[in-house]
Amino acid sequence: MNRRKRLAAIVAGMATAVATALSAGFLLSPNAGAQEDVSAQAQALWTNPNTGAARWVSQNPNDSRTAVIRDRIAETPAGTWFTQYNPTGGIAAQVAAVVDGAAASGAAPTMVVYGIPNRDCGGASGGGAPNHDAYRGWIDAIANEIDGPAYIVIEPDVIAHDCYGSTERAQINASLAYAAQKLNAADPAAKVYIDAGNSAWLKPDEAARRLQAAGLQYADGFSLNVSNYRTTDETTAYAQQVRGIVGTGKGVVIDTSRNGNGPLNPPNPNDWCDPPGRAIGKFPTTATGVAGIDAYLWVKLPGEADGCAGAAGQFIPDLAYQLANNAGSGWPGQVEPTDPATTPTGGPTGNPTTGGPAGCTVHIDPVSTWNGGWQGKVSMTSAQAVNGWTVKWTWPSGQAVTSSWNTTLTSSGANVTAKDVGWNASVSAGQTKELFGFVASGSPADMDVPC
Repeated sequence: MNRRKRLAAIVAGMATAVATALSAGFLLSPNAGAQEDVSAQAQALWTNPNTGAARWVSQNPNDSRTAVIRDRIAETPAGTWFTQYNPTGGIAAQVAAVVDGAAASGAAPTMVVYGIPNRDCGGASGGGAPNHDAYRGWIDAIANEIDGPAYIVIEPDVIAHDCYGSTERAQINASLAYAAQKLNAADPAAKVYIDAGNSAWLKPDEAARRLQAAGLQYADGFSLNVSNYRTTDETTAYAQQVRGIVGTGKGVVIDTSRNGNGPLNPPNPNDWCDPPGRAIGKFPTTATGVAGIDAYLWVKLPGEADGCAGAAGQFIPDLAYQLANNAGSGWPGQVEPTDPATTPTGGPTGNPTTGGPAGCTVHIDPVSTWNGGWQGKVSMTSAQAVNGWTVKWTWPSGQAVTSSWNTTLTSSGANVTAKDVGWNASVSAGQTKELFGFVASGSPADMDVPC
């Protein structure tokens, strides 16, 4: 048993409910057909605490933009990109840190493998391995560290680019097939997707042809809209056209990180480089409710430039703030209260109504919905430090939890009781903390409940 498996076993021992939820999430294939209950695929996704957005938030607690960037971007699960052929400490250590961090949180990371030779045709995101033999060795090192559930996107845009000659294209296709096969074999819970550009780039039949030439048979499916702005509805329709050609056994993940307002000046496909007025899109989830669409993911990190507002990959707080703020007050996962509540002078230290901590609120937020079901998150804000929590509520109109993660949850009719699982028991004074997530049937409920 390697160190990530040992870590996962420890987490499972501490949080049996988490392990159960994760296992259940992968009993159904992400390629389930329309006749299956696609809502049952819910899988907790990992939020990397070391993104550019998270570091900026930590370093700028008093900036007027911080609350919005923190609550809407830094605390939202997003992709970790592996872009350096020989990073400090080595690529294996870089991947292991992500895999271990996700395992400790009982969640699946979104990972982006981006190191093909002559990447981005030498453009703003150019670079990559020195040659294809070296690239395949790099893939081997990454695959050796994969352990447990993950969503892995292979080489954004490479099959859609047209700068390559026939010889180079053949080398690229062979390397993509190698990467898909190697990464998919690393762990049965890891899901691998070859990127196919976006819905305004290649015609569906051409995208299908290029995917098949690049080894789609070795992957779980393909990804779309990475780092782009095409709407989810447009991308979904396009995805189904491509699936109709390559076979409906292949699933799709869609990057919704910045498509909330769609593209600039549609249908121009070149408005991709930090266009103004865009917004973050659907909250990431693996319970899409759409047959063949395995997940809505944040593959690109909002606030990291495309190469026009700054160097490609550079975190720019103004860009992040605009994307987050432009989503409007109704965006799923909307900003929650972060001002510490105060305990009245001379008043009781507990909540006289619920018996919980003073100045404590718990809120249920819908983060994704589909016909007949929805995904939600539960967050707590408390004026006093909390060490161990139990949250109880009664559904207002027939809702029912069908799966949950990061909690021990029981239901009796409309009454729900959720408890911490040890490692997530603490909430600092004045902190707003997401406690756990769930999938439920019925209509979405946005509600406060007692602490």
